[in-house]
Amino acid sequence: MAEPVAKKRRISPSHQTNGAVPGFAKWDLEQDYEQRLRSRKKDTKREKLMVKTSEGKITVNPRMEEEDVDTQAIGDDDSLLASGDDEGDSAVADLEPKRPIARKPVLPRKEQIRQAKEDLARIAGLLNESPEENIGLLSTLAEISNSEEVAVRKIALAAQSAIYISIIPGYRIRPLSKDDLNAKVSKDVRKLRSFEQGLLAGYKDYVNTLSKLAANRGRSGKDQATDASLAGVAISCICTLLTSVPHFNCRNDLVESIVLKLSSRRLDPDFIKARDALEKLFQEDEDGHSSLEAVSQLTKTMKTKNWAVHESVVNTFLHLRLLTEFNHKASTRSIDKDDDDDRPVDKKGKQKREFRTKRERKNLRERKQVATEMKEADAIVSYEDRDKNQAETLKLVFIAYFRILKDRVQHLMGAVLEGLARYSHLINQDFFGDILEALKDLINEAESLQESFNEEDFEDDEKDTVQRNATRESLLCIITAFALLNGQQDVIKSANSLSLDLSFFISHLYRTLIPLAVDTELELSARVAHLADPNGLVVPTARDTKVNVSTTAVLLLRSLQSVLQPASGTKFVPPVRLAAFLKQLHTLALHVPQKSATAILELIKQVTKSQGAKVAALWHTEERKGDGVFDARSQEIESSNPFASTIWETELLRLHFDPNIRESLAETVKNVRTSSN
Repeated sequence: MAEPVAKKRRISPSHQTNGAVPGFAKWDLEQDYEQRLRSRKKDTKREKLMVKTSEGKITVNPRMEEEDVDTQAIGDDDSLLASGDDEGDSAVADLEPKRPIARKPVLPRKEQIRQAKEDLARIAGLLNESPEENIGLLSTLAEISNSEEVAVRKIALAAQSAIYISIIPGYRIRPLSKDDLNAKVSKDVRKLRSFEQGLLAGYKDYVNTLSKLAANRGRSGKDQATDASLAGVAISCICTLLTSVPHFNCRNDLVESIVLKLSSRRLDPDFIKARDALEKLFQEDEDGHSSLEAVSQLTKTMKTKNWAVHESVVNTFLHLRLLTEFNHKASTRSIDKDDDDDRPVDKKGKQKREFRTKRERKNLRERKQVATEMKEADAIVSYEDRDKNQAETLKLVFIAYFRILKDRVQHLMGAVLEGLARYSHLINQDFFGDILEALKDLINEAESLQESFNEEDFEDDEKDTVQRNATRESLLCIITAFALLNGQQDVIKSANSLSLDLSFFISHLYRTLIPLAVDTELELSARVAHLADPNGLVVPTARDTKVNVSTTAVLLLRSLQSVLQPASGTKFVPPVRLAAFLKQLHTLALHVPQKSATAILELIKQVTKSQGAKVAALWHTEERKGDGVFDARSQEIESSNPFASTIWETELLRLHFDPNIRESLAETVKNVRTSSN
């Protein structure tokens, strides 16, 4: 049976005096309060409220019991009044400092790494199993990545990259507006929105963290080394995200980090990772949005840095898909598009409107609407949007190429000329003449540079380097000019559309043959002399890139192929030009190394097989035409008088030690005899 409830003890005095002084003024409040607390410690029985349980029993409220225990603990330990008045040292006890709170013991480094790996594995498993239910664990991942241990931070950053790639949906998340937040939606929609917004917020924070680490704004000493190691991990994560989920949000921030890394001319492993990721993005971009963003940021950054970037950065433009997919022509100012509308045209040049009944127009509208919805449902890439994006990308590429040509950026000239040659079939007719004029100016500057170094006194190594670079630059200009010509077949076929004169490039190539005969580095590329970098950095080789690594001999053969064997649809080669070049090439074959001589004689064999009748007089002295002598050092082809000479070099080449050269020479003589008969 429950105990009877005790009556409340009266605190105030039971009597009241009749004097002028009120009764409460005679109370000793401090003593009364102290006695009350001491009596409470002695009397553990407190007044408690009685409650009736579900079973019908009347007992003490369990909440009152818990409060009683808490109050007793506070009164015994923490009360200033209950600090021991009997000993008289309560004031001293109050001034004693509190004991410091015990901190958690610092775990060893290996134990921290092991524990972090276990936590990351557990979180990754939960997110992969049910990302909508456990989306809040992304904040835990962010806390682990902010650890003071560098190894833990690296592991957490890499784990976050893999986790985000696995849970990111195949569409772009749109941030919710105020109207969306206030709108009434179903439970499933609310759950999906919560997941999407949580994922988007966590992903933005993660990308911002990677961008700051990739910038590598270290201070000095150990801090700088730590920031550099974290920057390498951040660059790897950014490259992985950009190539794996390019459709998702924050793509612009990822591209910005990649472009910032490529803006440096330091060729470290992180630079190569960023360059390869950008090339892969260009190759796998289907709709053209990612390529347009990347090219736009890249060209702006290069212009801001006054084109002080590495050559391989410009070569990334050669990996764009518009080289094989885009069919229109463009320049720095305009883009040509084909008119696919075949409707008839009236007398004023306007297209006639096709007559349709009201029912037909209604059915046409319905079919268009259904087709639009099907495209959105199937996520089909719109060819119109792709062409528009690729056209804008091509315009930006041409603007960058032409500005580099105008600014005469020497270390980027090879990449630009190679790019113009590759994009020759996409160049607008209006832009074609400007490029040819720029190429002529480059050749004139190269000639003047070479002459100035021949006249003045410089060290032999420095003179050879400048001469070789000037020669390669001239050959690249010639190759680019003829590549542009071959890419304009539709323009050339029209009678009065464009007047193309490439005699300047042909004459310069003819004057270059004799100096190349004594060039000791004819079979060396532009990168062979730079394989050893004094800074100890990674230097790209021919395996890394195939642009501007051709030897001088290969560039010469490409130029000769364009001059002596032009593409179909162009003008035929005059016999005087053909004879002058064949005479010079035989002289060149006597002095160049074995491989170059074999390639030159193979080219001569192909030319004589198709056009041997024009130059048969060079092999027969009795069929010579014209008077005078042959001038091998003439500045113009027409004034060299090639038919006044003979190909006497064949008698010396018959004694060559290489059997391939002797075989090619025999085939050439056979072709000449066959064509003359």
